Order: sequence, then structure tokens, then C-alpha cells
Amino acid sequence: MTIPFEGDPIRIDKYLSTISTDYTRSFIQKQIKDGYVSVNGSAVRPSYMLTAGDIIRMELPAVKDPEILPSQIDLDILYEDQDLLVVNKPKGMVVHPAPGHYNDTLVNALMAYCKDDLSGIGGIARPGIVHRIDKDTSGSLLICKNDRTHQAISAQLKDHSITRIYCGIVCGYPDPVNGTVRGCLGRHAKNRLKRAVVSADKGKPAVTHYQTTEQFKGYSLMKFKLETGRTHQIRVHMASIHHPLLGDELYGSAKNPFGVTGQVLHAKVIGFIHPSTGRYMEFTAPLPDYFNRLLQTLREQ
Repeated sequence: MTIPFEGDPIRIDKYLSTISTDYTRSFIQKQIKDGYVSVNGSAVRPSYMLTAGDIIRMELPAVKDPEILPSQIDLDILYEDQDLLVVNKPKGMVVHPAPGHYNDTLVNALMAYCKDDLSGIGGIARPGIVHRIDKDTSGSLLICKNDRTHQAISAQLKDHSITRIYCGIVCGYPDPVNGTVRGCLGRHAKNRLKRAVVSADKGKPAVTHYQTTEQFKGYSLMKFKLETGRTHQIRVHMASIHHPLLGDELYGSAKNPFGVTGQVLHAKVIGFIHPSTGRYMEFTAPLPDYFNRLLQTLREQ
């Protein structure tokens, strides 16, 4: 793949691991050292500093699908019954196996915990997974234990009837303080690893409602309610109105005065109709410790 770089100077290994969150930085570094990455037609070191106008060429080697094995990783379970689980995914955990993450994902943990009681519709690499959130987004995730439940939840996701409310911290002060961002989302024209607001014929409709709940010096605490659930939806929509999420180097700035890794975003609430009972259920994932510490720091500025 070819990636035109535009932005502030940054190490190539850090940049590539940021825009391609399915790969670890160590995996990216190895590919660079092995000659699978070049800049402007020449081999570089992992420490190479990218500057605006550089053209990155990355040709990752073909890999065989590995056997996905269970791993004994603690799960924060918010709810469980014979059909499904709601888990609170920690920041930094990848949802399903991918290059660089084969033994430390949520799927590995679920396989150890649920054994064979996971839906198979998602394939061998994604048992139980009916929707996902980004590696650096924490919070509530719904897991299906059987195919009937998977199909029913998929239908609710398709018709946008599932309640999904997120908390996040953005740069600046959105104006108006409460509003709605509407914009079709599709592939970025220059960087295939990113999403962007595009024309209706090139993307899918996406709607994000936002509400400012607290303001600090230079930042705002936000509540987001999704009508749709597109890849990177909140991140792209907030960047499109010039208020990217704090820590989001892909859609915002590489400058990070608080040292957080990745976007400050938490899937706080998920609500759905239970496929077996027909009853609406809603669960809240508490804010992670790092998020609360960051809020305290912002309030003391």
C-alpha cells in the first residue's frame, strides 16, 4: 500500500502503528528492518522522521492464518446469561486477532472463559463478536454466545435500534455546545487506513449527536449518542468540525500534553432488546481509571 504523509514530523514506526491499530509497534519495526517499508523509494530505519510530502510504501509479507487459541486474560463482565455477555473492554486491548495480536485479544480471553459457547457467524477469528470498538477505545461490548442471538443483535445493529452512548474528551469548545454531525463516511482519498467524510455516492450515512457536559482549559468533556455505528465514526465526525479527540494522532494532532495513548473515548452505555426475553436491557461501563485521573488533572488546571 502507498501512503502519502502530511503532518508534523514523527517517527515512521510510531506513525504506522498509530494509523494501523491492528499492528503493534514492534511488529511494524520488524517489517521496516526487514525491508518491507520504504520512504520515497528508499529503505529507512524505524527511527526515520517523516516530513510532509513523504511517500510511504508498505508491502507486508503474506502470512498464514494462525490457530486462534484461548488465553487466560481477566474479563470485566457487566452482565452474563445463557445467550450473551456484556463486557467492559480495557483501553489498549484489540477485539479480535490480527497481525501482531494473536494471543492477547478479547477473543482469546472469551475463548478461555466461554469455551465453545460463542457464536460462529463471525468466523474462526471472531467467535462471539457482533460489533467492535477500536483498540484504544474502552467500554461496553456485546458478545453473543450462539448464532440465534448473533443474528438478532445483528438485525438491531442494522436498523440502528441499539443504544450506544460514549464519553470522550475533545480539543477546544464545540459551537454549538450541543449538536449533531451528519456526514457520510468512507475511505480517505489519500490514506486507505483512514476514514473521512465523503459524498453520499462514496460512503455510508452516519449521524453523531453530541452534548458538552463540562469544559476545561482548552478541552471539553463530551457525551456522544450514535444513530449509526460506522468505523471511527466519532473520531472522524469530531475532527471534521475541528474538535478532534484528545490523544487521537490519526485524526488530530501528534502533540499530546497529557501523555495518553490513543483517543480518549469510552463506550459508556449499551442498550438492546434481549433476543430471548424481548425485554430492553441497558448497561453502563464505568469510566476507566486513566480517564478519571485525566479529568482530575483538567479540573485542576
